[in-house]
Amino acid sequence: MELADKAVGFLLSYISLSIFTYYTFWVIILPFVNNDHFIHRYFLPQEYAILLPVFAGMVLLCFLCIFIGYVMLKSKKKKA
Repeated sequence: MELADKAVGFLLSYISLSIFTYYTFWVIILPFVNNDHFIHRYFLPQEYAILLPVFAGMVLLCFLCIFIGYVMLKSKKKKA
């Protein structure tokens, strides 16, 4: 089991680092590259650089609120 935990941890770290590198290159370096350069084919338009994290944050916040509400309702039923 310990090896599986390490593999999952390594995979999650690799995915997080890949997303961070992609997003950083997209937001910080890509605006300084000419628009007709071939590298722009691999990235979404710049408007999505703000919209995607905001949307992901809102979804995460909604799921967090639903989870907290579910736990509160469940604990209230145990007391009664």
